[in-house]
Amino acid sequence: MEIDGKTAIITGAGSGIGRATADELAKQDTSAIALVDLSNEVFDVAECIQKTYPEVQLKVFQGDTTDNEFRHNVFSSMSSEFGPVNICVPAAGITRDALSVKLNKEKSKARIYPVENFRQVVEVNLIAPIYWALELVAQHAEQRSRSNNSKWTPEEGTQGVIIFIGSVSSQGNKGQLSYAATKGGLEAAAATLMKESIYHGVRCAVLHPGFTDTPMVRALGEEYINSHVLPATQIGRLIRPEEIADAISFLIRNSAVSGQLWADAGWHPMPT
Repeated sequence: MEIDGKTAIITGAGSGIGRATADELAKQDTSAIALVDLSNEVFDVAECIQKTYPEVQLKVFQGDTTDNEFRHNVFSSMSSEFGPVNICVPAAGITRDALSVKLNKEKSKARIYPVENFRQVVEVNLIAPIYWALELVAQHAEQRSRSNNSKWTPEEGTQGVIIFIGSVSSQGNKGQLSYAATKGGLEAAAATLMKESIYHGVRCAVLHPGFTDTPMVRALGEEYINSHVLPATQIGRLIRPEEIADAISFLIRNSAVSGQLWADAGWHPMPT
């Protein structure tokens, strides 16, 4: 699907991959972009993109991506002003990293990973992205129904694209039980939605980035990055957010690519 002239929604647009994706889509002549984030930084991002690409129409929505009413309002606002949303990149995510079971050897007492942390990560990283995706599919299903269109045919061309943000951690990574589980879940969700949403003319795929130079990764600390991440990365550096955004752009444009795309910079988990 061509990007120019389309309408997009990006969550997590205040920093990292979400911000880079917003910039990339603006560069690719997207007509309108909704920048969604909980942080105030999203307003600075909007100002920066608007200065660089004055022709793109930007709408800022500050709120919690796990809030159902907020999500529905974003889609309703964008569709009422610009028509059905064509692109959804639900990039907002969090980590709550810790060992699954940590043993206090002095007390012979094991601490299990807090269930409240697991639930929070699942809400933000798995449930929220899926439901942002479903909003897009629902819009196109309703639009087709109002137009008396039946099942989508290839001759029509794709009218919507969803790109989930997975992770190399979906293959397992020490200390990331909840995060890895949610990213693996997105992989399964994308595979299922691809089979269902194409009925309405919507494609779905998942991009699995390696360790990218974002605030989330930098929070790991320079010592951990230098001793655990970079030695396991073939290019010997963190991936730049704009490199991931470029891969997302490719996934949107190339309809032959579905399922998974890995942008891992040759990263492989180090043996424990």
